[in-house]
Amino acid sequence: MFYKCILVVLWLFFSCSSDVQPKPNAYLRLDYPTPEYKKLILKAPFSFEYNSYAEVKEIDQRTPKLVYPEMKATLYLTYNSIDQNLDSLLNDAYQLPYKHLSKAESIPERLFINKQHKVYGTLFTVVGNAASQYQFFLTDSLHHFLVGSLYFYAKPNYDSIFPAVDYLQKDITHLMETMEWR
Repeated sequence: MFYKCILVVLWLFFSCSSDVQPKPNAYLRLDYPTPEYKKLILKAPFSFEYNSYAEVKEIDQRTPKLVYPEMKATLYLTYNSIDQNLDSLLNDAYQLPYKHLSKAESIPERLFINKQHKVYGTLFTVVGNAASQYQFFLTDSLHHFLVGSLYFYAKPNYDSIFPAVDYLQKDITHLMETMEWR
């Protein structure tokens, strides 16, 4: 009996500690509305369909951005005319996603080809705690070149932003599929 009392006292003594650990912030369950796409027509030489959940901000005719305020995310788009500089534009477009290589677990590429509208490109998915989860470019190889980058305005914790990343991947894919040059 004496040994049992000593064991209980020792157990209580060692099991209780004065270190108080703050509880981590909980992550919210994120549900987003079903996308409703509408055509975006600017003075720029391109058009595409975008999710009406996003707000369109036109910096100038060639650099619109789609802002997703609830997700704290922005899709930046930059248009360039091709003037014997396709190699340089492609080189820059391929280097941009790899600037996140130190934080990325992987950067798979997905080719995009739409022969009907003469739209060709690549979608780069930056997997991991990088600042930008998606980078892409679209071109007709002769006159038009568009680069897109998705950025979140939050600490890049891939696990917590994954629902938004997944939702926005579908929007980016839809944008690429509906791109038309003028």
